[in-house]
Amino acid sequence: MVDHLDLVLEQWAEQRPDLDASPMGVVGRVSRLNQLFGAQLARNFARFDVDRASFDVLATLRRSNAEHSLTPAGLMRSSMVTSGAISQRLDRLEARGLVTRAPSETDGRGVRVTLTDEGLRLIDSVLPAHIETEQQMLAGLSTVEREQFAELLRTLLESLGDTRD
Repeated sequence: MVDHLDLVLEQWAEQRPDLDASPMGVVGRVSRLNQLFGAQLARNFARFDVDRASFDVLATLRRSNAEHSLTPAGLMRSSMVTSGAISQRLDRLEARGLVTRAPSETDGRGVRVTLTDEGLRLIDSVLPAHIETEQQMLAGLSTVEREQFAELLRTLLESLGDTRD
């Protein structure tokens, strides 16, 4: 089976045989996967009237602790949302009644972000559909291949400095 990246690599081999363009095969395919995965996830999230960043904030709160509550800084560290985006995301989620922000009981200057009952219901309905979407996206790989692929991706991410703080 031949894909678009095979054609690109073939063309580079013809035009610049002095260069090893093989990294393009990996990076290009990962980029293409990101596009395809992003589009499928976006369609699934749209069914629940959330976007990827909102899902990540809600999911992070849901999995964090029994109170489903974190500080904005803790939320940023535990999620895949950047610091610049956290405040904006929280404003939107709070306006929808999915989270609340309240002064911290332990730090007078701090704030706690907590899932509301409605936010908890929403994330608990989105999560199974999200996992099913991811299952479908990975259906072309066996369980062993998924584990190998995950390990290879982890190794690559770590080599690029993307480690858990």
